[in-house]
Amino acid sequence: MDGFHIADAVLVATGARDRKGAPDTFDADGYIAILERLRIADATVYAPRFDRAIEDSIAAAIAVPAGAALVITEGNYLLHWPRARGALDEVWFVDLPAELRRDRLIARHIAFGRSPADARSFALGSDERNAGLIEGGRHLADLVLTDD
Repeated sequence: MDGFHIADAVLVATGARDRKGAPDTFDADGYIAILERLRIADATVYAPRFDRAIEDSIAAAIAVPAGAALVITEGNYLLHWPRARGALDEVWFVDLPAELRRDRLIARHIAFGRSPADARSFALGSDERNAGLIEGGRHLADLVLTDD
């Protein structure tokens, strides 16, 4: 799903860059269209890939051959977008302790160039708001995986 982040240039132009990762900062319709195409495709379907090194998507970077027996996708809002949920056979929710989730997000932000202070601010701000929204769909999952 990260391949469907709206480009940073567009997010900056619309004033949404500081909320990157929120539901409206993705091309949800494009993502859902790919999921739906995969069910009926008789040729290779190409999907975008998100590259953290450049903080943007690369079009047609993932090739899914026609007739693939299993397609695994991941994303935070699969349980919040009814058409996405309807295009999937199963959706699993990975439930991590909040502190571990935050620590991993901060470390990832630092690894990709944010200062420790900026990484912490983003993780406790926009990322934390998104986590609350995502948690609200947990009950819709077919399976909940916990770190027990």
